[in-house]
Amino acid sequence: MRVCLLNMFLVRRQAEFFREDLGRGVMLEMVSIPGGRFQMGSTEYDPEQPVHQVTVKPFFMGKYPITEEQWEAVMGNNLSSFEGAKSPVESVFWKDAMEFCAKLSQKTGKNYRLPSEAEWEYACRAGTTTPFHFGETITPDLVNYDGNYPYASAPKGLYREETTPVGSFPPNAFGLYDMHGNVWEWCQDVWHDDYNGAPTDGSSWETGRSYYRVQRGGSWDYGAVVCRSASRYGLALGGEGRYFGFRVAVA
Repeated sequence: MRVCLLNMFLVRRQAEFFREDLGRGVMLEMVSIPGGRFQMGSTEYDPEQPVHQVTVKPFFMGKYPITEEQWEAVMGNNLSSFEGAKSPVESVFWKDAMEFCAKLSQKTGKNYRLPSEAEWEYACRAGTTTPFHFGETITPDLVNYDGNYPYASAPKGLYREETTPVGSFPPNAFGLYDMHGNVWEWCQDVWHDDYNGAPTDGSSWETGRSYYRVQRGGSWDYGAVVCRSASRYGLALGGEGRYFGFRVAVA
């Protein structure tokens, strides 16, 4: 009986992941995110309000932010300021991320895209309601951020001053890594100053000032407060820097 249960568990776990071969030994790992409902946003800051219920359909999301070696395998160049095959690609414009998704889709035959903002927060929370999927606060032992600026009662800690290889810290309950810190991650959505009128079906919000798009997750060069699950940031399409990366999603 124990063997049967173990086999069922292994089959179920295998069904929750798939891998894309990008060539030259570079793989892209995608994690199955189950559908569900959650309370999006927080009461902490105005752009995160009003808190509202969102229903998200099942989808797959990148286990990690797109790395430099994955970017090179698809795009043939490297935009990053920091060097490291397993480090997240950074210095990425929103349009660069969209071009990557288009080329990856052509390469694989699947419809890769940026996650919607709702999908991103739902995946980051992984069933939690606390500020971070780790709990009420974080430390630099769990997340790559500027440890000089802690959150809540956490003490000050290490400031690494650069990105870290993906997967260097523990994952959330969905098996996603680096959802807090390391690099800001572009989403599909147009930026809005708050959630009044936001979709409740998990889709991206495409109306409004399309020159500004949403970023999530914080980065190595920002304090802990912007690494929260609900934290959101709007940046012009032409914005880029050593803090900005992305991860991909697919239906």
